[in-house]
Amino acid sequence: MRHLDTLIVGQGFGGMYMLHRARGMGLKVLAIEAGDDVGGTWYWNRYPGARCDVMSIDYCYSFSNEIMQEWTWSEQFAPQAEIWAYAKWVADKLDLRRDTQFNTRATTLTYDDARQVWRVETDRGDVFEAKYVIMATGPLSIPKGLDMPGQELFKGDIYLSGRWPQHPVDFAGKRVGLIGTGSTGVQITPVLAEQAGELVVFQRTPSFTFPMRNHTLDADYVAQIKQHYPELRAFARNTATGGVRATSTRPVFSVSVAERERLMEEAWAHSGLAFIGLFADTLVNQQANDVVADFVRRKIREVVKDPAIAEILTPRGYPIFARRPCLETNYYEAFNRDNVMLVDCINEPIVEITERGIRTSAREIALDIIIAATGYDGLTGAMTAVDVKGKEGRSLRDKWSAGARSHLGLMMEGFPNLFMIAGANGPSALANYLILNEQNADWICACIDFMRTRDHAAIEPTAAAEDSYMALLNTIASRTLMAKGNTWYTGGNIAGKPRFFPLFAGGLNKYLEMCADTAAQDYKGFEFR
Repeated sequence: MRHLDTLIVGQGFGGMYMLHRARGMGLKVLAIEAGDDVGGTWYWNRYPGARCDVMSIDYCYSFSNEIMQEWTWSEQFAPQAEIWAYAKWVADKLDLRRDTQFNTRATTLTYDDARQVWRVETDRGDVFEAKYVIMATGPLSIPKGLDMPGQELFKGDIYLSGRWPQHPVDFAGKRVGLIGTGSTGVQITPVLAEQAGELVVFQRTPSFTFPMRNHTLDADYVAQIKQHYPELRAFARNTATGGVRATSTRPVFSVSVAERERLMEEAWAHSGLAFIGLFADTLVNQQANDVVADFVRRKIREVVKDPAIAEILTPRGYPIFARRPCLETNYYEAFNRDNVMLVDCINEPIVEITERGIRTSAREIALDIIIAATGYDGLTGAMTAVDVKGKEGRSLRDKWSAGARSHLGLMMEGFPNLFMIAGANGPSALANYLILNEQNADWICACIDFMRTRDHAAIEPTAAAEDSYMALLNTIASRTLMAKGNTWYTGGNIAGKPRFFPLFAGGLNKYLEMCADTAAQDYKGFEFR
């Protein structure tokens, strides 16, 4: 058994920074990571076309000016390979691997009430004891997988987008079936349309998709960004999204119809991010939401030549932006190609996977490769995948049986000294992960330092504080249209998962203020032992 002050689970961007900070505090710390290197989601997601839909200048660390100055991004929206290279470069620079055990997955966490320590067991048979455990497991790290009968019979290859192999995959001349048209499927489709002999896209729910308009970054622009990085990061922390992309306070109906159309056309031509930030009330006013959604539907019909295919690709039945907005490059154009076929799985559902391919309710489609871009057990899946037992043997799975509950998305009543980074009840999926990761880790480190200077052994939220925070989270969500989408945000993509909108939708800036106020009041809402 190995005894530690702090054990960190996960070495994505949040866990990497947490390891750096904990080490700097003089804590005896170890990180464990399921992969064989750092990078988190950018380690696992190597699928064709994978890239970040947050601007590169935002999607990077801000804690070190040296790191900000030395690293240079090549594109406005970085591809997976470049982001993973960045993670590995930071790990090298900070020498993080010497305190990381790779190829290791936590299986059980058990709190010892009497000794006030956590016992952590892994799939490799390790046993650790740690005073503090930080779950830096991320909101999207447990793939939903492919839950279809017959997949073991398929004679070709099956790939899961969230567990993409490290070796190259050759699609030339192959018949490829792609299941799923969320943000991953939207990125894969145009790449495979170019590479595969035939591509069959199986779509259940179409996504609202916006033009990325990606481009390389010129030297003058990069120089200006680096010169003003501190100011840009300070600005980003005071926005709802945690980024420097443009947003507006303009309501949809505050301008004339003609002006509204002009603004939308101009933003659409500029970029999807400009379009997403064009109006302030699209997620609180259904009529405003309908106006913007109808514009995007018209754009789909303008691009897709076959009216029947365009209709299948047109999202209906949920508010625009209630599902994660997708940024695309030539996604809709791909469906104009002769080698691309679209299957509407609402009217023609998949029945089973066969030896030869996929059988729908209407036909069997022969395939050589099947790719499952079926998403994740988002926000809660990584936590409930571990058997966590808190005080008096309380089960986290039981506590979260009706949906994730915590205080500030950082800690849970009944689970002392167990911290979360980018937890389910924070603004995670609605904000810049890198800023959120840094803030969460900084808050945790300050909290541990507070405890050490006052000789506190354990901390957890009070039940009243947790109830109050969850009531606030629900109140804010109820004032928006976010919960109306059947998405991974709400658990609608996982059979049997409770329907619940577990995110703080009040904006990253407001969330940061709440966390800072709590710490400034000697961690009001928490109790110490």
